Amino acid sequence: MTETNDVVFEGQVVHCIGCGAKVQTEDKDQLGYTPQSALDKGLANGEVYCQRCFRLRHYNEITPVSLTDDDFLKLLSQIRDTNSLIVYVVDIFDVNGSLIPGLHRFVGNNDVLLVGNKLDILPNSIKTSKVKDWLRQRANAAGIRPADVALVSAKSNQNVDQLLGQIDKLRDGKDVYVVGVTNVGKSTLINQIIKQATGIKELITTSRFPGTTLDQINIPLDDGQKIVDTPGIIQPEQVAHLLSGKELKLVTPNKTIKPRVYQLNPAQTLFLGGVARFDYVAGDAKHGFTLYVENNLFVHRTKLENATNFYEKHVGEMLTPPTAENVADFPKLVRHEFKTDKKSDIVLEGLGWITVPAGVTVAGYAPEGVAVLIRPAMI
Repeated sequence: MTETNDVVFEGQVVHCIGCGAKVQTEDKDQLGYTPQSALDKGLANGEVYCQRCFRLRHYNEITPVSLTDDDFLKLLSQIRDTNSLIVYVVDIFDVNGSLIPGLHRFVGNNDVLLVGNKLDILPNSIKTSKVKDWLRQRANAAGIRPADVALVSAKSNQNVDQLLGQIDKLRDGKDVYVVGVTNVGKSTLINQIIKQATGIKELITTSRFPGTTLDQINIPLDDGQKIVDTPGIIQPEQVAHLLSGKELKLVTPNKTIKPRVYQLNPAQTLFLGGVARFDYVAGDAKHGFTLYVENNLFVHRTKLENATNFYEKHVGEMLTPPTAENVADFPKLVRHEFKTDKKSDIVLEGLGWITVPAGVTVAGYAPEGVAVLIRPAMI
């Protein structure tokens, strides 16, 4: 049943092909709003985008929407009762931030193909077999038992052909649901699949902003089944929710990461712009600490005893992001201390990680609400 303000064309409710929202022409402050003139043009050429997606695609502007976290979860929970293959996309650069421990609450008993995206930003020296094994272990630790694991770069189309082969084998004639948290590249991956199948480029709206896909988007398959791009589950602890688009460019890797090694003595500090901090608190000697973060993110070394005052004086100016205009609203940095008994990574969710040696005490600081974790070293 359609609602009174739904736009209907040839007997079907019209959805934005960028984000999946129902198109409407009456309320510019609600989901799916499209001016009548733009709607007429879109219906004529077969590509209807809501105004939000149009401005996002052409001007990289984001408009607030009224869809709540509960709305996203309700949409995802419908997958539980289907007989389908779940393609679960995570960000290799932010695995802990993109894993959902309760995934099977949303997908039921359906098989899960775990896809690690953004392979292109990892250093070339990393063996993909090791990353696959490590990714499966991280998933298992979160209670997820994938039927298979794939590594791709949706942005550069790396390994997408192999992924399509894995999907076809595992789905065995069933529908495919692509799920994941916001900002892991689901829609970019779907666009690559559509491009290979139809030649159409960038059909679905993509951006750095969390929550771009607002409803399920169906892509028909040759055998009558479909691939469904679902809304990203909102992770409030992701750094992406705290930064503007301009600021995100400074912390979100878009090219292969070049590891940066800093030789630190005990009681020295590194600032990662103004968004994070790392302290070498105690250890028996000078050690090398390797940073895996966006290549252009400014890193500053100083003495631990001076660090807090230095941050308060320079955040928003020397230490950016946040930029000066956003400092007042930026959360305070919260300290998390760790003692290592083996080579480990200190993970700053959404920003990257710092590889530390065994036998040291270190502290990682991230904005309040953003997790800082320790894990066995990935490299």
